[in-house]
This record gives sequence, C-alpha cells and structure tokens, in this order.
Amino acid sequence: MSNALIVIDVQIDFCPDGALAVAGGDQIVPGVNAMMADFDTVILTQDWHPAGHSSFASSHQDKSPFEMIEMPYGPQVLWPDHCVQGTEGVAFYPGLDTSGDLIIRKGFRSGVDSYSAFFENDQTTPTGLEGYLKTRGITQLTMVGLALDFCVHFSAVDAARLGFQVTVDRTQCRAIDMDGSLAAAEAAMRDAGVTLI
Repeated sequence: MSNALIVIDVQIDFCPDGALAVAGGDQIVPGVNAMMADFDTVILTQDWHPAGHSSFASSHQDKSPFEMIEMPYGPQVLWPDHCVQGTEGVAFYPGLDTSGDLIIRKGFRSGVDSYSAFFENDQTTPTGLEGYLKTRGITQLTMVGLALDFCVHFSAVDAARLGFQVTVDRTQCRAIDMDGSLAAAEAAMRDAGVTLI
C-alpha cells in the first residue's frame, strides 16, 4: 500500500473549448483511467476558485490574461477566469474515472493561487495531502494530468522536497508551454529528483 497515482486537474476548463484550455487535455482521459488499476491509492485534484479570485486577470484593472504581476507571495501569472465554483468548467472532464480515494480541492482562498497539490503558492499553506499520504504509509507517487508545466510541475517538486519518490508520466500529461515554461518546468523537476518518463 505504498504507491499512489495523483491525477492533477483533469477538468472541463483545462480541456479543449474550456476557459483555460490545454491543447489535447482531453486526450489523456482514457490513459489515466487505464492506469488507475495499477495503484493502491488514487487521488484527484481540482482547481476550485471562488469568483473574483486574485489570480484572474479580470480582478486587476488594465491587466490581460497571461501577464505577470507581483503578489505578496511572489510572481503570479494572471489567468482567464477558470474553474470557478458553481460553473460547469470546474467539473472533472466527462469520462474521467473519479472513483478514487480522495479529492483535493485547491485555489479556494481568494487571495492566493494554488498550483501544487501540496501547498498554496505562498509555499506555506498546506492542502493536507502530505499528512494524508504519510498517515497512509504512501511513499511513491506517480503524477499525471494538467498542466505539465504548472500544476503537475509544482506538485511534483513539492512532493520530492517532502521526501516522496516521484515519477511524472509525461505521456498522460499536456502542457500550456507559455514562453518556454515546459522546458523550464522539466528542468526544475529533474533538479528536484523527479523521474520523468
């Protein structure tokens, strides 16, 4: 009972025609579903923003999506409104097997974004996932989902820093790749000791 599959943010808004679409995001659903039987534990994450979240460009006067601003916790990409609680886009993508052991919702605090499944972007506010995994005796994590260069990347680096053995299966991920963000993310994951396959 020591290995878990972490399925990151496979939600309508991150798939084609969604508010923050990742190219080919829907294509990973069959492969992710097929992987689930190979793991003792399956955990899914959901971006779960309130309306007017501080990471939305629409919350900042004269700002556009994908601009960078400085927040109290550091640099922040401004995003299109996405994964807003109570909207269709926040739901898991149709066809994704959601019968896992746990769903972690993140990004629900209006003043701080949350890419990682483990911590808000302030790097101090925990989601509770670390405690859950350690209490269960889980030491090995495989991560898949959306987007490889943001939420998967930050989750994998945090998990490695917390002492887990982490593998990212890139065949079951898709990336935004904004201004070279994919190459930078893969380098950061390797530097943290994450295995990329």
